[in-house]
This record gives sequence, C-alpha cells and structure tokens, in this order.
Amino acid sequence: MKVTDVRMRLVKNENEAKLKAYADITFEDCFVIHGLKVIDGQKGMFVAMPSRKMPNGEFKDIAHPITPELRKYVTDTVIEKYEEVLRNTPDEEIEDIEEYAGE
Repeated sequence: MKVTDVRMRLVKNENEAKLKAYADITFEDCFVIHGLKVIDGQKGMFVAMPSRKMPNGEFKDIAHPITPELRKYVTDTVIEKYEEVLRNTPDEEIEDIEEYAGE
C-alpha cells in the first residue's frame, strides 16, 4: 500500500505547543484518512492516528496501521512532508488552532 498524497495544515498554539500539524493521507489515490496529528514528543516527532474520546475518558484510535512496517512508513512519510511544508511556509501562514477550532 503506497501513500500517494499527504496534505498538511501547520498549526500554532502556545497552550498546546507539542501539536505541530494536522495531516490527511491518501493511499493509492483511493482511500483517505483525515485527522492525523504531528506531535513533538519527549522522544522526538511522531504521528498520532485519529482518535475519539470514549465515555470512560480513554482515547481510542479510529484508524491505525496494524503492522509496525506500515506504521513506520506512514510516520516517515508524514514527518517528511511536515518538514518540507515547514521549510516552505512563512510563519504568518501557519494557522492558530485557537481560531481554527472556533470556526
């Protein structure tokens, strides 16, 4: 399964500085997953899969890779795109997620 497109929305929010971007990925030009998060964690950058908060307060992934190889491929592809977009995006074009969430 090959990632054929990655769309990235860089974000800034001083209250949640670890969240760096939202990503949508397309596989084989026929299946898309929206709402991946690029996060700067304690051990470096990682990609969190889209999730939903359950009634007990726990978060459960909505979609996720089953194999470690696919997870690494998705993570590497999304982080590579994040770094490319970050290099080519002026600071004033990065969305403030406080404004974004209120729309």
